[in-house]
Amino acid sequence: MITIIDFGSQTTHLIGRRIRDLGVGIEIVLPQHALAAIKKSRPKGIILSGGPASVYGRKALLVDKRVFGLGIPVLGICYGLEVIGQVLGGQVSSGKRKEYGRTNFTLKKDCLLFSGWEKNKNRFTVWMSHFDQVVVLPKGMMNVGSTDTVKHAAFADETKKIYAVMFHPEVYHTQYGLDILRNFLFKICRENQKVGQEKIAEIKDYLQINIGTKKAVCALSGGIDSTLAAYLTHEVIGKNLSCFYVDTGLMRKGETEEVRNNLKNKLKLPLSVVDAKKDFLKALKGVIDPEEKRKRIGETFIRVFEREALRFVYPERSRRTQGKQKILIQGTIYPDVIESQGTKHSHKIKTHHNVGGLPEKHGFKIIEPLRTLYKDEVREIAKQLKFPEEIIYRHVFPGPGLAVRVIGEVTEKKLDILKRSDTIVVEEIKKAGLYEKTWMAFAIFTGIKTTGVVGDERKYGETIAIRAIESKDTMTADWSRLPYEVLQRISERITTEVFEVVRVVYDITTKPPGTMEWE
Repeated sequence: MITIIDFGSQTTHLIGRRIRDLGVGIEIVLPQHALAAIKKSRPKGIILSGGPASVYGRKALLVDKRVFGLGIPVLGICYGLEVIGQVLGGQVSSGKRKEYGRTNFTLKKDCLLFSGWEKNKNRFTVWMSHFDQVVVLPKGMMNVGSTDTVKHAAFADETKKIYAVMFHPEVYHTQYGLDILRNFLFKICRENQKVGQEKIAEIKDYLQINIGTKKAVCALSGGIDSTLAAYLTHEVIGKNLSCFYVDTGLMRKGETEEVRNNLKNKLKLPLSVVDAKKDFLKALKGVIDPEEKRKRIGETFIRVFEREALRFVYPERSRRTQGKQKILIQGTIYPDVIESQGTKHSHKIKTHHNVGGLPEKHGFKIIEPLRTLYKDEVREIAKQLKFPEEIIYRHVFPGPGLAVRVIGEVTEKKLDILKRSDTIVVEEIKKAGLYEKTWMAFAIFTGIKTTGVVGDERKYGETIAIRAIESKDTMTADWSRLPYEVLQRISERITTEVFEVVRVVYDITTKPPGTMEWE
């Protein structure tokens, strides 16, 4: 087993997931409990996660120095590297330049963590997310690698089996990241690889234990997460499940019809469509702040569900049933949780309406069978269950819908402009054969007015931004290098077919520092 000390990183759980994928068990502990937990469980190795703070702050999260004297191999990642530097007598200070996203790393010295490396692997791409850096190494440490900005981007004390990297080997966009973790587990920690348990069986057991013979309702968006959650629940409890798709008016053009066809006709799920457009537009009237939007949507969403669920679970609606708790199935996955501040020391990035956006008081027992999974794991399970490809590879869509793709107040007019623009983006991506190669491709109503020329006349119109990104698990993302001719067709069609728009721009921001959505 490997113990991961969680300093609040957005990717702590992802580290654990990568290790589980390699056939090794994990436990995640908080810094203040780490020493006692490690002495009790005696793991084969220890990993210090990243984190959002600074190790030299007044209330810095550190770890007991005795952890490094237990004779157990240690790997520090990002903030974990800084913890090693600080606790073991080195010096950490603010960097002169920030590194967020893609960076080139150069291996300077041979080290067991990078062993088995071919010569052409001495310089490779890594994913960074930091500002501070170790400027003076602790005694006994040797510098192993650097970037153009960070001299000590990797260091080690091979005698004590302490290793540290400034980049994130656990994220998809770090080249050879899995090789690095594999070396730590099997060459340094001498772990034994075990076969992982079947995820589908685990999920079904979880559902059977938590629902049993009771009735449940499922919130379906049409995306792969909620669809898989509903499908597995239906296999476990059958007719005791009822699925509701709430048409919020914040969906893409033609989406309700597509969802109805996919879920009701192809997957044979018990689906009801609820028209709640007026409820959501009313709730969003005058709201500009993104977090407030998400909270209003979460509140409205749960109230609509309370109303519909009551009709299904307690059709007789007697007084004796009014206060009873109802079961709500949601397709929450781990990236939703961690961005909504899923661990004690992590920062909230944005509220996901099915995690932090729900009001504190509601009449549901929330069941989230996919809560510990990542998007690629969800899709892999759907493949095993023979889902149609158009459902498996359907682009990710935010829970709050187009409300977070309209910057500023949400109105019917803005939604109409955005829907027409977004339809063009998706159509052209599909025509180019790029739909399944991109994680998401969509339009954003920026709310920025710019000057254009139409028929030799000045026109003051809207600006639409296009975002197309590549990812594997949503924790990190890179912008898609769409061919210029595809971008040209998208721009020409939007500015000619969506009369209100005079300018189209392309977003080339990675995650980090950006997020998938603009809000």
